Amino acid sequence: MAQQAEIHVSRKIFEGAQAPSADQPAAPATRQHVWFASDFGGGTAPSPTFEWQLHGTYSHQGKIATGTAHVFLAPGHRNLERPLILADGFNYGPSDLPGLWEHFDKKEGGRFLTRLRDSGIDVILLGFDERHTYIQANAGVAAACIDRAAAERIGSEPLIVGGVSMGGMITRYALARMESENLDHQTGTYFSWDTPHNGAWIPLILQQMAYFFEAFIPEDPDQPKQAELIRSPAAQQLLWAWVENSKYEGPVATASPLRAEFLQELQNYGNFPARPRKIGVANGHGAGVGLKLTPGETAFDWKDQYNTVSAKAVVQPDMGEKEPIGSMHIALEIRRSSTTAVPALDGVPGGTLGSFGMVAKALDIEVDERFNSTCFVPAVSAVALDFDPATWDIDPALDISTIGRDRSHLDDFLCDSENSPHSEPTPALTDFLVDRFVS
Repeated sequence: MAQQAEIHVSRKIFEGAQAPSADQPAAPATRQHVWFASDFGGGTAPSPTFEWQLHGTYSHQGKIATGTAHVFLAPGHRNLERPLILADGFNYGPSDLPGLWEHFDKKEGGRFLTRLRDSGIDVILLGFDERHTYIQANAGVAAACIDRAAAERIGSEPLIVGGVSMGGMITRYALARMESENLDHQTGTYFSWDTPHNGAWIPLILQQMAYFFEAFIPEDPDQPKQAELIRSPAAQQLLWAWVENSKYEGPVATASPLRAEFLQELQNYGNFPARPRKIGVANGHGAGVGLKLTPGETAFDWKDQYNTVSAKAVVQPDMGEKEPIGSMHIALEIRRSSTTAVPALDGVPGGTLGSFGMVAKALDIEVDERFNSTCFVPAVSAVALDFDPATWDIDPALDISTIGRDRSHLDDFLCDSENSPHSEPTPALTDFLVDRFVS
């Protein structure tokens, strides 16, 4: 029987540490803000032809989510004829639809949205008022958008429905649930862009630091706390390994009941929608080439000049038993963390997130550029390979190019030629999707 993936934490008085005096800082020199959020933010876009205010078609945990859709008709169209819905992904707070447009229509990425419209496809950008809430709640908003697009469409062209990052999970759940409830989603193609179908990864030591240092940073009533995204329902449902606070010890794989419940609901609804063709792209390398990170090496090891605050982060070791992953301290208390049977996910092929870089910047620590980014969505997850999403009984560094397409829940997919940033449009990925949508 395989060992259970676990985290261990030791708490003790730090020898040599100094209690801060009145003129010494007792916390890192940082402001309160959400860690691990990566906004496209502040973007510009053409004015939408229509704007829809949407309310979820069903509630979850007593909550009916809301959202907004921006509709961009193709040139020459006066009404919806060939609708494509692109749902926004994982982040904190409300969607920035102009920013989403700018991100996916950048020149260096192949002008994804312009090419779709020039091909006669009407683009609908779907945003959510709370991206960090339950996937099921936002799926109700996606279902409302699907219903409205089908109702306002002229003719009978099947819809194209999908999303980027968590948006792919939201629309996957919405379509599968609609089929289970015998509702006609009128969708011919489902697509996902670097969607964590089997889960995502944020280094456990960095999750702990978000919780630990949050308590020592003055609160700003106008800003969410730095661990808000990590503790959010969406993060609990998406992250394969999650910790609930900086003191937590125990199992980490599908540790949150919210993830276990969500996976079970998906399974009850058939896991994936059955009727549409299913395609996807991954920002991770498809031939098993990972990042240049050595398991167990130190990413940063910092302490302030008074030795009242310190933070050390280690690249996730590969399996092993009680392998150190880092430490943190303020004043006299230090916490040291280690893991057992956790794979070296920081460096596996996948769409990347500036995890170590984000935390180093937040703590005003200098870090070697090589450590800025880690894997966020492993390629084996983004292409929906058929393995247990709760336990991850797979080699996360698998060379996907050597296996048959029947190993995936998707009918067709493409991995990038390098490990590019999570959700980043690249010419190859753009070409792949445009070709399949147009044909």
